[in-house]
Amino acid sequence: MIQNIQSPRQLLIGGGTVARVAEVLAGLGLSRPLVVTDPWMVSSGTVEKLLGPLAKAGIRAGVFHETVPDPTDTVVMAAAQAFRAGDYDSLIGFGGGSPMDTAKAVALMAHPDAPAHIRALKVPHAANLAAAPVICVPTTAGTGSEATRFTVITDTGTDEKMLIAGLGALPLAAVVDYELTLTVPPRTTADTGIDSFTHALEAYVSQRANPVADMFAERAMKLIGPHLRAVYHNPGDRAAREAMMLGATLAGLAFSNSSVALVHGMSRPIGAHFHVPHGLSNAMLLPAVTRFSLASALPRYAQAARLMGCAAPTDADQVAGAKLLDELAALNAELKVPSPAGYGIDADAWNRLLPTMAKQALASGSPGNNPSVPDAEQIMALYQEAYGG
Repeated sequence: MIQNIQSPRQLLIGGGTVARVAEVLAGLGLSRPLVVTDPWMVSSGTVEKLLGPLAKAGIRAGVFHETVPDPTDTVVMAAAQAFRAGDYDSLIGFGGGSPMDTAKAVALMAHPDAPAHIRALKVPHAANLAAAPVICVPTTAGTGSEATRFTVITDTGTDEKMLIAGLGALPLAAVVDYELTLTVPPRTTADTGIDSFTHALEAYVSQRANPVADMFAERAMKLIGPHLRAVYHNPGDRAAREAMMLGATLAGLAFSNSSVALVHGMSRPIGAHFHVPHGLSNAMLLPAVTRFSLASALPRYAQAARLMGCAAPTDADQVAGAKLLDELAALNAELKVPSPAGYGIDADAWNRLLPTMAKQALASGSPGNNPSVPDAEQIMALYQEAYGG
């Protein structure tokens, strides 16, 4: 079996490593970065944990801080214009998934041969051409974007969250410092943590699973499963924060080299139309989608339950699979994950958009990787099941 494994050239992992970004840049022959971040990172002073050491090393970085949750095509173009206007040789995505995804999209759209609109790069197009290398510094343990060849950008003309994939979106390096997550609030901790677990689980049960991606996914589930509740209830638990951060990066490597599947395919339209945070929309869907898919990949789901610690090593597959379903429901309850109805999404708006959301989910390609591949009617039924809890 031939396996084409792709990962950043360098991963610097550990507490305090954000202070060593200048060393990473120097090692890669880079010295003029544009930092892509969000308004809160600037107003809170968090970005100074990056900018301070850079300045001390003699690097004067530019800063674009106007990224938004669920990054949009318009913000990407504004950031690409800022990049082209400066004498920059690299991009640093600093923050959660949105700044990192924005930085990756800027690298694609600032290329001289980039299309007029980023929608031309969405899958199945291979987005392999980038104007400059990207270094990612995640501040949440969730998206795994620091390790993937994907970026997700919202088309403001159609309200579609577009999946864009290719080597041009793969960071050249990542600096993974769990200490940046110590002040992340419980809600964000829960949402990003479930996101990272979903990455690992979907990579593991995907029809595109392979032995190398499996190793990343298995280790990620072993790290995330026992520690997600701990970081939610005790944000200052450094050991649990470190485990979650490493798990999130490993989960990113897993799905970047396997795939995500139905949960992510259905999650993106919820985020685009109703502005639900990505990890939270994943959590809303995960129990129902897992129940739908369980029989088609029972040995894999059962092993996932054992890895995350909710099933015993001696449990038969049927028993372990049932325990996984129970655990996902219990996890959502303990982490206070609302249903779409509980989140406040209007039932009429939800039902009216079901055909559109199902169409967009299928168009992303992710449902085609699922153990059981649904049609549009089945996806709409799953949306309806998830809506009420």
